[in-house]
Amino acid sequence: MNEWVTDAPTFAVVGKINMGKSSVLSTLLEIDDDRLIRVSNTPGETTQCHALPLIFDEREMIRFVDTPGFSRALEAMREIQEMHGEGTPNLETVRAFVKEQLEKKNEFEDEARLLEPIVEGAGVLYVIDPSKPLRDAFIAEMEIIRWTGTPRMALLNERADHPERSKQWRSRLGSYFNLVRTFNAHHARFEERRSLLKSLLEIDEGNKARIEETIHFINDEWKQRREESAELIMNFLSRALKHRESEKIEEKDEELEHRKERAKETLKRRYYSAIAKLEEKTYRKLLKLYRHQLLKVEIAEEKFHGVDLSSEETWQKWGLSRQQLAIAGGLAGGAAGAAVDIGSAGLTHGLGTLFGALTGASGAFFKGDSLPELKFSAQGMSFDGQSHKALIMGPPESDNFAWILLDRVLHHYQEIVTRSHGRRDAELIDGEGEGWVRRFPRERRSIIQKWVLSQLKGTERSFDGEVYRQLINALEDVEAG
Repeated sequence: MNEWVTDAPTFAVVGKINMGKSSVLSTLLEIDDDRLIRVSNTPGETTQCHALPLIFDEREMIRFVDTPGFSRALEAMREIQEMHGEGTPNLETVRAFVKEQLEKKNEFEDEARLLEPIVEGAGVLYVIDPSKPLRDAFIAEMEIIRWTGTPRMALLNERADHPERSKQWRSRLGSYFNLVRTFNAHHARFEERRSLLKSLLEIDEGNKARIEETIHFINDEWKQRREESAELIMNFLSRALKHRESEKIEEKDEELEHRKERAKETLKRRYYSAIAKLEEKTYRKLLKLYRHQLLKVEIAEEKFHGVDLSSEETWQKWGLSRQQLAIAGGLAGGAAGAAVDIGSAGLTHGLGTLFGALTGASGAFFKGDSLPELKFSAQGMSFDGQSHKALIMGPPESDNFAWILLDRVLHHYQEIVTRSHGRRDAELIDGEGEGWVRRFPRERRSIIQKWVLSQLKGTERSFDGEVYRQLINALEDVEAG
């Protein structure tokens, strides 16, 4: 019975069968793989105790134990009382009960297995679905846990609206547990997960330093994920904005307009397909970063998962408004003009700044709501080592294309970071939802717009420290909802 002894603080997650113990663990540990934690509506899926360590830097910081549920709590309680005799049973009596049941494989083997790590020193997270009525069997479970004297916290895994039952549960749980908390395993976000771990400090002061260190690691890990996400998004935008499609044309093709138009349509399909693949690749990396296996993405040609980039509805829903785009364009143009003024040692008397702002603002305003017509040019290119004339397409004429791409990525980022690992339904990332970039502070839009223009020209490297910081701030806003 020493396999549960470890130098890491250990907490057994216990409760009646099908109360959501495995869902709580899946969400807390970010595991959506049934091979590691089986989450099912079928009673009795967990039949053995399973140690689930939380590891950082190859150190086991905290150990959680997934346990089989109570199956005959009332009868087990009476057996323990009979073993103890007069008075209230204690830890030694429960330990003797566990040893006897496991050695002889008696009728209370489930109860003995779930109590095994507890009698060896593990704390308890007791999971309850408060939509269930409070019955004598639950009282028996709580009594047995109380007899062990271990640090213990009750978790109301609320999945339905039963305020009266929740009130009844809270009233009764308060007399058996050191702490009572609500934790919805199907909807908990990072803040709720971190808050639950902080609650462990209130029931296990002896391991305060280890638990605080774990929370510090979790905070650092989340910050690092956000920073990696910002870099992934910036790289995607840069590659998308610089992307061009080309196709060789013969001299005679230039004389036939219908051939040229057919070539344009071919290039347009290839262009949007390439952008969709870049986006899909970015999502896959984000899903891996946030440890999701059940969320899915799919590649679509000309459509990004249900959002048609050639429809006017898309351009009204995503990206900046015409006015916002004009202001961002004006500020970005003004910054470029200011560089001219500085370079001319002031001889332009600020006219460069004024002209740049007016040009940037007017161009953005008149193209702000336009559909994404791709740029077209015919120029010389090398194919198979020989010089030929080629049709070059991309990027779209409107600067707002970049903002639509960013809006979509932020929307999907929110879907990823708010998806609970306790859920087991496969879900396809979709394009439904509201945009984010219209809510950006003006300064953020200006900084990103200036970078967007440089990427469209293909003159700047993809990474820009200032834009990177603005994207990190944007991701923080998205996480906060």
